[in-house]
Amino acid sequence: MLIISVQDNIKENIELLRQISHEEYNYPHAILGYATIGEHMRHIIEFLGTIVTNYENGIINYNKRKRDINIQTNKSEAIKLLLKYQFELDKPNKSLYLEHYCSSSTKVIQTNYFRELLYNLEHSIHHQALIKIALHNSYHITIPESFGVAHSTLEFRSQCVQ
Repeated sequence: MLIISVQDNIKENIELLRQISHEEYNYPHAILGYATIGEHMRHIIEFLGTIVTNYENGIINYNKRKRDINIQTNKSEAIKLLLKYQFELDKPNKSLYLEHYCSSSTKVIQTNYFRELLYNLEHSIHHQALIKIALHNSYHITIPESFGVAHSTLEFRSQCVQ
């Protein structure tokens, strides 16, 4: 179920990217501190790529990810990587180690693949919420109500309606 949720989130990102222009992808939004949608997508994609590409060696370090400006400025490249990761993330759970720089030293924490997938899902939803704010007045773009909303919030809202 978790893998399907992450794949669905990736599909949402792809569908949004297919609707926006190159200019919209690279436009610095004042409401986002002059960040672009491309910057937010790059961040989502690089975090996801970190767990997919480091699954085999078992060591995840989001700080050491390659920051690829091409993903940030070229929405076709972003879509290509999202499609790639969408199918590569279907792996069994296993123990992993998370390296993190903290106070001038590296801390290592035991984690697992599913925990990191969940983290990436929540991380993507957070960035989607920001993207949704930036595109609020873009009426030519269809953004699902669920885009940028946590699953627990969607569940809560559905219970309130009943």
